[in-house]
Amino acid sequence: MIVDDLLKVSAAQAVTASAVSTNTIDLSQNRDIGEGEGLFVNFTVDTAATAAGAATVEFQIIASAAAALTTPTVIGSSGAIPKASLVAGALFPVRINPQVASLGLRYLGANYVVTTGPLTAGAFTATVSKDLQDGRKNYPSGFSVV
Repeated sequence: MIVDDLLKVSAAQAVTASAVSTNTIDLSQNRDIGEGEGLFVNFTVDTAATAAGAATVEFQIIASAAAALTTPTVIGSSGAIPKASLVAGALFPVRINPQVASLGLRYLGANYVVTTGPLTAGAFTATVSKDLQDGRKNYPSGFSVV
C-alpha cells in the first residue's frame, strides 16, 4: 500500500479521551474523494490501548464545514472495538461513504470515540487509501526449500 502524507489525518496520535484527528483533508482543493472507487481510512494501532476499566474505541470518518471538525457528520464507522482488540499493529479499515462529495462539507477527518474510558494509553494513525490493506497473511511453517 502506498501512503500519501497529505492523506494522513492522524500520525501516532495519542488518545485517552474522545478526540478528533490532528489533521484534516481540505476537500475544496480539486478532490472528488469517494467518487467512482471505494476509498478507505485505515486506522492502525501504534500504541496498544490500555484502561483501568472495559474501555472501547470507535473509529469514525467525519466531514465538517469547519477546519477544526466541529459539528461533524459521521460518514463511516468501525463500531465500538474493545480495548483487548486494540493491540499494537492491529488494523481497522473503515469505508468512506461515497456520497461524501454530495454533502457539501469541506473538511474530512477522523474522530476517536472513547467509551467506558478514559484510556491510560493508546495511539492511532489514520490514513486514506484506495486499497483495503489487511496485511494479515499467515502461512504454515515447517516447509523446506530445496
